[in-house]
Amino acid sequence: MPVSCTAVRIPTLRAHSEAITLEFDKDVDVEEAKKLLAEAPGVKLVDEVDQNKYPMPLTATGEYDVEVGRVRRSLIFEDKGLDLFVCGDQLLRGAALNAVLIAEECFA
Repeated sequence: MPVSCTAVRIPTLRAHSEAITLEFDKDVDVEEAKKLLAEAPGVKLVDEVDQNKYPMPLTATGEYDVEVGRVRRSLIFEDKGLDLFVCGDQLLRGAALNAVLIAEECFA
């Protein structure tokens, strides 16, 4: 049975973290997904596992951008899925700021 997991065992003060599994209708290329994430507004790609650089609440705290990393092919959905890990400052990049940013885009 394939199992895909991300474990995080740290106390945090003000950053949320999530392990996310995405399923797509079509095959997805991990490197293309990383490229798109790196170019996305409000996102900071932090994905250099070999150098111990990945999203962490400590480094996301005080930042407006959401850190995204540990981007990899999903063992569950295989070529049609991605697993990733995100961290974001819940005070700076919470629902209120996102609502303002969406409104600005809608009325620009």
